Amino acid sequence: MFDQLEELVAEYATLEQQLADPSIHADQRKARTLGRRYAELGPVVSAYRDWQRLGADLGAARELAADDESFRAEVGELEQQRAETEDRLRLLLVPKDPNDDKDVIVEVKAGEGGDESALFARDLLRMYLRYAERQGWKTEVLDATESDLGGYKDVTVAVRGRASASDAAPMPWSRLKYEGGVHRVQRVPETESQGRIHTSAAGVLVFPEAEDVDVEIDPNDLRIDVYRSSGPGGQSVNTTDSAVRITHVPTGVVVSCQNEKSQLQNKETALRILRARLLARAQEEADAEQAAARRSQVRTVDRSERVRTYNFPENRISDHRVGFKAYNLDQVLDGDLDAVIQALVDADSQAQLSGDGG
Repeated sequence: MFDQLEELVAEYATLEQQLADPSIHADQRKARTLGRRYAELGPVVSAYRDWQRLGADLGAARELAADDESFRAEVGELEQQRAETEDRLRLLLVPKDPNDDKDVIVEVKAGEGGDESALFARDLLRMYLRYAERQGWKTEVLDATESDLGGYKDVTVAVRGRASASDAAPMPWSRLKYEGGVHRVQRVPETESQGRIHTSAAGVLVFPEAEDVDVEIDPNDLRIDVYRSSGPGGQSVNTTDSAVRITHVPTGVVVSCQNEKSQLQNKETALRILRARLLARAQEEADAEQAAARRSQVRTVDRSERVRTYNFPENRISDHRVGFKAYNLDQVLDGDLDAVIQALVDADSQAQLSGDGG
């Protein structure tokens, strides 16, 4: 199992030397790429060194135990530690999602439930913004359509990860990719006068943000329409045709953006969203064609089925994919998402190890 580990240790040492060279950082994109790989290999190399050290300690303890019984207990303890370290190494060697080092674009869309669904979409957006803040990520609302009561009919936000190559924090896709699907809420709506509990839903779509090198778009394949922006209730936001709708003719993918003040800014933002959608579409098609391709939690989720329920009367959050349940919904909605996301990460890793993820 560990045949490739010496190669990874050598690669790690090479990356360390390269990142120590100031000239590398003149090219920020290259430095970021090297830094991400270095951060990815760090835990693997550390665990492998622990495994080697424990092996040497175990060998020495066994030799001493042959002559002195007092060392036998130490042998058992070292055997357990080495077995635990080996399990950790197996998990670390699970094939990585190639998009795990990418930023993301998150879309939240109101669903069944009218105004209450739009208010829940607002709550989900706030949850992701607060979670991103806890992770040290940067966020930018790209486009939004508000409802009359201050919720969101739909909202699109970009989430960007580490700013420097030396930052070892996880990147947005590696954590937020599990958020895709239908989120259901059970609570008494603000508009409910008789205190009855209602159920409504909002949909969440998560795309790895594509760079220019990931997706090539032929300008001749685009139909671009401009129109006047509108706000809540349909009133005009401005008096110029600054809103932009881009249709990618070959695929039929349509992206609209009206959040920015200028037509050019809206066009650039819409192209960012379009690239992310086209990348996700291409990857979904590749997965469909290759039965052996790796399936992540977000790819196996049926968009028509709920992935999570937020029960306000019981302060309970339930993730139906892995049976996760906790009674700290108020904290989760304030951005404390780590436990529920980690449950999904762990289930995904275990599926890979058991062979169910391929």
